[in-house]
Amino acid sequence: MSAPTPLAGLKVIEFTHMVMGPAVGAILASLGAKVTRVEPIGGDRTRNLVGSGSGYFPMYNRHKQSISLNLKDPDGLGIAKQLVDSADILVENYRPGAMDRLGLGYEKLARSNERLIYASEKGFLPGPYENRTALDEVAQMMGGLAYMTGPPGQPLRAGSSVIDVAGGMFGVIAILAAVEERHRTGKGQKVQSSLFETTVYLIGQHMAQLAVTGKAADPMPARISAWAIYDVFQTKDEPIFIGVVTDALWEKFCKLFGLDDLWADKSIRENNNRVAARDRIMPEIRDLVAGFGRDELIAKLEGTGLPFAPIARPEDMFDDPHLNASGGLEPVTLASGGQTKLPSLPIEMNGSRPSSPASLSEVGEHSDSILTELGLDTKDIRALRDAGTVE
Repeated sequence: MSAPTPLAGLKVIEFTHMVMGPAVGAILASLGAKVTRVEPIGGDRTRNLVGSGSGYFPMYNRHKQSISLNLKDPDGLGIAKQLVDSADILVENYRPGAMDRLGLGYEKLARSNERLIYASEKGFLPGPYENRTALDEVAQMMGGLAYMTGPPGQPLRAGSSVIDVAGGMFGVIAILAAVEERHRTGKGQKVQSSLFETTVYLIGQHMAQLAVTGKAADPMPARISAWAIYDVFQTKDEPIFIGVVTDALWEKFCKLFGLDDLWADKSIRENNNRVAARDRIMPEIRDLVAGFGRDELIAKLEGTGLPFAPIARPEDMFDDPHLNASGGLEPVTLASGGQTKLPSLPIEMNGSRPSSPASLSEVGEHSDSILTELGLDTKDIRALRDAGTVE
């Protein structure tokens, strides 16, 4: 079964680095759009990050072409403008004003391509903060997510680039909305998404909690849960999460584990009463779970409808049976030539996953073919390469 490509025919030009901007292009490319990254001479520095950044490039730059241009050279800038003139979508996530200084701002480019959808991925939407430099971590700290994640007094960022990626997803939503509007108007527009506003949207449930209850939300490690049993429990060997989130599941849980004394207590048949009695209930549940090995407990819970989860590590996902059976991982050829598997776009369309073998383009790998499409011949391309305009 072939992967769905609903965005086939859309041409995307990327001026991006790090995670947020590339994530936009990665999603569009996985859905069939033709995505071309414009990299500087020598390549995007994200390619060579180490430590926690070493996975950024392979994760968010699959299924893309690469052309390497010197945008400080008039000829290189001219090529970039030619590419944009024939594009449907431009994606950029450089510092505010950087694209305008290059002559690649929306107002200028829209004069020659009124159908252009220009997506800017920024730290902040327009307002007092818009010229600040932002990172995923900055947004998590400013927007309240780090406060909610860590224990009281110890703000802690989430364990992945969740705001970069979520901000990129909102960027894709805006792009697709603009594409739909273009069907009616024939004209493109500038759209923006941002790290800070994305963070605030994600913690909106906690803002609403204050509005509803009159009490500010406590950090998650110190929160009063909405359910009595909704926690990580220690088994004989490895921990496991269990959640009992309805009254029907409470009955099922008690009967599954023979908790006749708890089921007989009619005062805790309803969820809110169980929450109030949590200090009395939890010691018995913890003792119960501690008597099982993790795999033994999983076997008992499997198929019951009770929410549970072993505590997995990222490296465990490579061998996850569900992901490997369902197209959740796609084969990827790394820049080194090594082979791996990385997560596919987490959606299904018409019974099929948008998952297909992918490779990472080398710096400027498609420069010659892209320039040929623009009408340059071999002599012209060689001259540009000798001048350091193209790599």
